[in-house]
Amino acid sequence: MQHLEHELSVLQESHQYRSLKESNRLTESNVLRNNKVMTSFISNDYLGIASNASLKSEFLKELDKQQSLSFGSASSRLLEGNHQVFNELEQKVASSFQKGGCLFMNSGWHANTGILSCIPQKGDLIISDKLNHASIVDGIRLSNAQFERFRHKDYDHLEDLLKKKRKDYNHVYIISESLFSMDGDYADLQQLVDLKNKYNAYFILDEAHSIGLFQNGLGYAASLDLADQIDIHIMPCGKALGGVGALVVSSQVVKEYLINKCRAFIFTTALPSINAAWMSFVWDRLPSFENERQKLEENIQYYNVLRQKDGFDIVSRSCIQPILIGENQKTIKISDNLLEKDMVCSPIRYPTVPKNASRLRLSITSMHSFDQIQTLCKEVSSQLKQESHAIQMA
Repeated sequence: MQHLEHELSVLQESHQYRSLKESNRLTESNVLRNNKVMTSFISNDYLGIASNASLKSEFLKELDKQQSLSFGSASSRLLEGNHQVFNELEQKVASSFQKGGCLFMNSGWHANTGILSCIPQKGDLIISDKLNHASIVDGIRLSNAQFERFRHKDYDHLEDLLKKKRKDYNHVYIISESLFSMDGDYADLQQLVDLKNKYNAYFILDEAHSIGLFQNGLGYAASLDLADQIDIHIMPCGKALGGVGALVVSSQVVKEYLINKCRAFIFTTALPSINAAWMSFVWDRLPSFENERQKLEENIQYYNVLRQKDGFDIVSRSCIQPILIGENQKTIKISDNLLEKDMVCSPIRYPTVPKNASRLRLSITSMHSFDQIQTLCKEVSSQLKQESHAIQMA
């Protein structure tokens, strides 16, 4: 297919071409890349749950008691794939948030695309933060509702849109991430809740990068006592929760509607019951990871102190730390140089981020040592200074 070959060559010329890199986790913070042991700064396993050997051992011992669990569901949940463990997980999560319903879906992508293509309908309006995740964008594209975007975290702009548009639509859905995946900044949930109440709108929140964090691991909204104000609360399980799937917490009516109308739920094979069992096991223990959450916070603070000492501004106070570089080629070069120093810091380029906003996106986890963070900061600063000097010389 020559037209595809041409498109790939264009991507290569613009330094946007991507390829899969084999990466095998060895310990909590180390991976095997290119037959070398390296420190990873790209994992979303913020609390080390996915790589916790003792936790996995405990789970496997419990697993021996549940002979009906399987590694393949062989059916959708509406047919034979609805194992008892799914219902147990959903009930305990709904109870944690004192909500009427919870639905366990196959991924955050399934949840966002499925919900947004299903619940907002013709005659409705979706208003989305401009930097929301690609799955939210794709869900909006699949919807019959109209949509608008407000400038990133510009809630005055959001209110202007609500003032102008609210009266023209049956229902309005405001959607935002809690912790933005590429910039590492938090949404102002109080302002979003105030606006949704003021203009009689619904608020959908994606907590992909914050569920598992904060007090008892219940995420950012719960830490602000705002979880009860979220109409549809989407909690993907592949980051701090160390698993797979997505928990959608809402009312029982919303749950039943999704079961009956959401194509991303109806027309897909269910996750294996063993995955739901793992998430249920982890959920029971979420409050016990307070030491990991504290260590994560200490690591974030230490990283920011070192960056400030090197003359750089603090751009994030979260586990996601972007280093904005701008040019694709330069970003790739710095990433490759860090790889030679046995540190995995992948380059993020357009279309994941806007054009000319390429960056290193660093994930700080509870598993990193201060020494690893210090080495990272030293090498990153050295690379940035070398690039700056090269530009001045040119």
